[in-house]
Amino acid sequence: MTQAVFREDAYANGITGTVLAHTPEGGIILDRTIFYPTGGGQPGDSGQLAWNGQGLSIATTIKGDEDQVILVPAGPEALPGLGTEVTQHLDWERRYRHMKIHTALHLLSVVIPLPVTGGAISAEKGRLDFDMPEAPEDKEALQAALNTLIARDLAVSDRWITDEDLMANPQLVKTMSVKPPTGSGKVRLVRIGTETVPVDVQPCGGTHVANTREIGAVRIGKIEKKGKQNRRVNLFLEA
Repeated sequence: MTQAVFREDAYANGITGTVLAHTPEGGIILDRTIFYPTGGGQPGDSGQLAWNGQGLSIATTIKGDEDQVILVPAGPEALPGLGTEVTQHLDWERRYRHMKIHTALHLLSVVIPLPVTGGAISAEKGRLDFDMPEAPEDKEALQAALNTLIARDLAVSDRWITDEDLMANPQLVKTMSVKPPTGSGKVRLVRIGTETVPVDVQPCGGTHVANTREIGAVRIGKIEKKGKQNRRVNLFLEA
């Protein structure tokens, strides 16, 4: 098992970890990592490892078995040996944009309170697919409502609930096609707003900003028809 430091502190960077294993494909498994693995529509992190005057570029990060996180090198370079302590550095600008867009998409699901059928995040844009038979009449009004929420300086926090708690509160799950992972006994909830006045609460394993003001202004792009009842809403950071 890899300790998922990215869930404990999404802003962590420059920490050390110890090499536990190499995969047959040339991946690296550390005892703890700040690198987020691809999942939930969010891409895996990229960055660098450094040890004993050597370095290695990480192209992406994926999930392995038994909660392992696998760092995938960018090329066929020498790997740090088992037991080696390495320093991890994220491609922070890319990760931070993922955090901003991911948090903004949570708020998009608030201003469009419809079931979510899919979604994706990149450093350039994000999108959510909704069970939406008809396109919104006023896209500018949706954009204004979203930017108003962002400008409220809402805190973003998380807590853990049991699988049983989630089953007893199915309204927490907004996604139709992707269900939060259960079976480990607990599920992570991400809350925007306060405990007494929450704006959004839903299961999520991704990385987010600590306060919505960090997102800045956003723009809602093209709303595309994707099937009989699906509409894809694209979102862009303005800066």
